[in-house]
Amino acid sequence: VQEGLGLGSIFALSGLFAFLIMAALYEKWTLPLAIFLSVPVAVLGAFIGLWIFGVDLNLYAQIGVVMLVGLAAKNAILIVEYAVLQMERGLSLLDAAVTAARLRLRPILMTSFAFILGCVPLVTAEGSGALARNAIGVVVVIGMTIATGLGVFFIPCSFVAVMKLFRSKVSKPHRGDDPDEVFAYSKLEEEEA
Repeated sequence: VQEGLGLGSIFALSGLFAFLIMAALYEKWTLPLAIFLSVPVAVLGAFIGLWIFGVDLNLYAQIGVVMLVGLAAKNAILIVEYAVLQMERGLSLLDAAVTAARLRLRPILMTSFAFILGCVPLVTAEGSGALARNAIGVVVVIGMTIATGLGVFFIPCSFVAVMKLFRSKVSKPHRGDDPDEVFAYSKLEEEEA
């Protein structure tokens, strides 16, 4: 009999690969770590939802957890990237984290609540196939609600803690003649105005 990978191994490997891809993208180890610290809050919310509704951790719930991890990481990326940009512009670490959390709160809430409300019919589904839809719905609705509610406070704190712990410095940007780079900076300055 051939044994496959267990659930824990699959989640660990997927998390490791996502971490390594983000480390290559940011060319640092600290920023992906700050982003990944938000993921346990979302997963804890998913398991709380499963426990409250009495749903088993079946294949559909596991798919919901994978989707939830991606959405929680997306919220963290929004805050962390903007905080790094603010630090490059000269703000202190704490001011950059607070500014990023304040300015990215609305987009995070809009996308998160649109997703949550879009998944409510999965939680309330009845009829054939309802158990599968209920499992996915409970995981993503409860998990995303908790991840959003706690994440907007927890993500900036984890960013500051990781940056202080590893004493990471953010270098000042060098504006070259690249038109895409100049365009990106000008769009960001328009958003803040």
